[in-house]
This record gives sequence, C-alpha cells and structure tokens, in this order.
Amino acid sequence: RPSSTRRIPSVLTKDEVSGILACMEGETALLARLLYGTGMRLMEGLRLRIKDVDFDRHVIIVREAKGNKDRVVMLPRSLAPALRLQMLAARAMWEADRQAQRGGVETPHALEQKYPKVGRTWGWFWMFPSPTLSIDPRSGAERRHHLYEERLQRGLKRAVTQAGVCKPVSVHTLR
Repeated sequence: RPSSTRRIPSVLTKDEVSGILACMEGETALLARLLYGTGMRLMEGLRLRIKDVDFDRHVIIVREAKGNKDRVVMLPRSLAPALRLQMLAARAMWEADRQAQRGGVETPHALEQKYPKVGRTWGWFWMFPSPTLSIDPRSGAERRHHLYEERLQRGLKRAVTQAGVCKPVSVHTLR
C-alpha cells in the first residue's frame, strides 16, 4: 500500500490561541480552554464524568483514553472556578432528569448489569451533558448523552474566522 505523506502540524502562537479562545463563548469555550490547558483529546474532554474531576488535588483522571489506557492530567487552577460553575449547571440537569424518572447516563462495559442504578448516580453524570435527550440504540432507553463533538468543532471554526487566524486549525491543534 502506498504510504501517506506526513504533514507538518500547524502550531499556533500564544496570541493566536488567546484570540481564538476569546472569540468563543459558553460551555464550548470552557471545553476548548480545558483541552488547551490539559492536553486532552476531543472525546476525552466530552466523555469527562463528574467523578473524574478532583478539585482538591487539581487533577483530572482520563479514563479509557487512546489505547484503552487511563491517565492523570493536571487541572489548571485558572479553570477550576469555571468548571465548578459547569458542575452546578450539570447538577441542575441531573436533578431535572432524576425528577422526571429518566434512565440516567450510559455506563461502560457491563457495569449496568452488575449495578443497575449506577447510571443514575451523580458521580457518573457527564461534566458536559447534552441539552437534549436521545434514544440509546442498544437498550432503547431515553438517556442524556454528552455534548455532540461537532458542536465544539463548529464553534472553534467560527472563532478562528472571527480571530482572523489563517492557519488550518482543528480541535486537535489545541493539544
């Protein structure tokens, strides 16, 4: 098979990154700053659970990352207050789901078989939950998923054009 050519990655300056992040708003801005500050990948940030953020030790535990490995990354101190506010917003969403008797969130592997109500607990809830509900194709239950990945990608593309950056930028560039 022909080998693909290796491309030189685009690297942003500090001013370009700060300009892009300043043009973003809402939870996508917080997620972009989190990915930039910790070096997490897109899906690692979206799949972040409440139980994996430790504010006391200022660490985030990334579960089942690339290669199905767990790792620990440092939580930037500048993002801790914003993450606490995001956690409060997620808590309100979790409370509303609990009051409405919804099915909770998806849990990995066969954990739902062993502990049937673990998906309804606060620790397993998403840090960045989706504003809408969806039907789980495997179980048929109505559940809340995490944010859709294109939401951050589109917000970043919009911010890149607003900031006037001419380089090719993707979410992975923030790593």
